[in-house]
Amino acid sequence: MSADVNAAPTSIDQLAPKMELKGMVKRLELYGAFVDIGIGQDALLHISQLGKPNVRNVGDVVKQGEEITVYVLKVDKQGGRVALSLVKPPAVTWDDLKEGDSVSGKIVRVENFGVFVDIGAERPGMIHVSEMGSGYVKSPSDVVSVGDTVEARIIKINRKKRQIDMSMKPASESVPVAAIMDEPEEDLPTAMELALRQAMGGDFEKQSRREKRNRDRRERQVREREDILSRTLREHSK
Repeated sequence: MSADVNAAPTSIDQLAPKMELKGMVKRLELYGAFVDIGIGQDALLHISQLGKPNVRNVGDVVKQGEEITVYVLKVDKQGGRVALSLVKPPAVTWDDLKEGDSVSGKIVRVENFGVFVDIGAERPGMIHVSEMGSGYVKSPSDVVSVGDTVEARIIKINRKKRQIDMSMKPASESVPVAAIMDEPEEDLPTAMELALRQAMGGDFEKQSRREKRNRDRRERQVREREDILSRTLREHSK
């Protein structure tokens, strides 16, 4: 939601996140700048919201007396505080996303295990190949191509890792991607279990090697997925 910059708010009660406003930089501090946005109190533009990495000097980005375009990041009406950003917020924020929501997006990358979809959020969501149709799908490229618009449903949100897993299947057929990509690891055997295996003549070393291979395989899958996601985000932001 973007506000018409010509219809400028005059009080904090009229502010809402994502609003686009014009403001005048009133003063600079080490941690950011205070901006007059016409509501009777200055709002804070924190140094982390200047739109550039590793800013050491606020004055390198904005100047006192300069008119700038800002976006409302947070509003604390009770405390009388407003946080601003120079970065235009995504159309869909993490607070907007909910598991079970239906979304529409454009395919931005196709991999052998699934596709990445731009839904207007900070990061593209992913649809695993097993979630791309009611029947068996051998390859994502058999179903979609880069640039296609698809309808999907959010089945899992990991806010800590900033991951969005989605499905093109009906709700009754979906399996959370975590169950596919991040299989639970086996519990390590206790000393008593090890002694029991040896007493029963089990091939402990063979069992241990098999368990280690399984753990290595799962860790490799997670690393590969994280690497592809990072590369996708870098390319998508260019």
